[in-house]
Amino acid sequence: SNASNQPMPKPIQSHPKRTKQAGKESRPTTTISPQHMNISVPKKRHTLDLKLSTPKKMPSQGEDHTMKPLMLETKDSDRSIPDGDESPAKRNESPALNTPDGAGTNSDFFNQALRFLFCFTGLQVSYLTWGYMQELIMTTTFEPTPSAPDGRFPSAAFCVFSNRFLAIIVAIIAVRIRHGAVVANNVAPLMAFAPCALSNTMSSWSQYASLRYVSFPVQTVFKSSKIIPVMIMGKVLKGTSYPFSQYAEAFMITVGVAVFSIASKSSDSDSATEAIGLLFMCMYICFDCFTSQWQDKVYVKYGRANVDPYQMMLGVNSSAIVMTTAGLIIGGDIPKIIEFFQANPTVLQYNVITAITSATGQLFIYTTIKEFGPIVFTIIMTTRQMISISISSILFGHVMTMKALLGAVIVFGVLFYQIRRKYLARENRSN
Repeated sequence: SNASNQPMPKPIQSHPKRTKQAGKESRPTTTISPQHMNISVPKKRHTLDLKLSTPKKMPSQGEDHTMKPLMLETKDSDRSIPDGDESPAKRNESPALNTPDGAGTNSDFFNQALRFLFCFTGLQVSYLTWGYMQELIMTTTFEPTPSAPDGRFPSAAFCVFSNRFLAIIVAIIAVRIRHGAVVANNVAPLMAFAPCALSNTMSSWSQYASLRYVSFPVQTVFKSSKIIPVMIMGKVLKGTSYPFSQYAEAFMITVGVAVFSIASKSSDSDSATEAIGLLFMCMYICFDCFTSQWQDKVYVKYGRANVDPYQMMLGVNSSAIVMTTAGLIIGGDIPKIIEFFQANPTVLQYNVITAITSATGQLFIYTTIKEFGPIVFTIIMTTRQMISISISSILFGHVMTMKALLGAVIVFGVLFYQIRRKYLARENRSN
């Protein structure tokens, strides 16, 4: 035939390089020997169209990508917080939870359930133990000493110092493992964290000091009203606008906190003493709000990709440990603490346990947010607040009246409503 009389074409050689034209990429071809195939070899090479995904634009340092508080939603915030790579593997999520039909293997679901149980248990054990030890140290009457004749622990600043001392050790280890160096590879200088370290130290000190004057349940419920000063500070400092529903929720939380605080007041307590405790709590909330606002400023100035949570933990605790040490020396608390520990060695053990659970709690916070996101984390922590109130009431004999329970129901009801609203909003944006 005519085909048999034609000269045998040369084998097609594979090209080592891929060609890319106008967004198309050709696959490398393999060597095909016509002697083994009864077909003619076409001269034209066929290419396979591949759609290349364009990498997402990284935010520049000049752009404002300040992370808003989870429970706050401004009128112009119609987008969710970027999660980076959208693949389940990059988000450390089980692929079974992301299949179109919702189906997945039992092993995927089991692994996901184990991770959630690990994070839930870790957060609950860490912070329930931390809260119990905190109240035990500041409210128990121990063996009196000449510098502490009432038998109460003499220094709230030392409780803050012990927490920061262990936290900085954990932060140094984590930063060293992740970045290969403790300070050399950090973009943000340590001095950039000094203002929020000061406010963080003052908020922690106010939290410990308030327990001398108010009960732990009152403190816990009062801390839930943090959304109010956050909204005020956002409005004044940044001109942020919030929808009317946000103001209504803040008002309901205020009412619930007020009802709980008034109903929890015992008849034989001193009104002036409890007023001092509420003043300390107001200081705690204001300093804590400034801390979060300044941390956002650091993220915006140096870029979120350049400052991870462990570097933030290192920067804040590095300045805080210097401040608390200076406070202990200037205030003359060190001799009092040593004398108190000699008379009450168990108090030193309580402080060590408090420091350990505070550090492990921070690690579980980062792990939970990374694995399951901020909404799941908020649900766990809100549940923890309710459990801690119950444990404190049982172990320390705090009386919970029906009016106090009503106030607590109002506060936590609004918080869970906010979580549900935020979850539905993110689901709508993703769809």
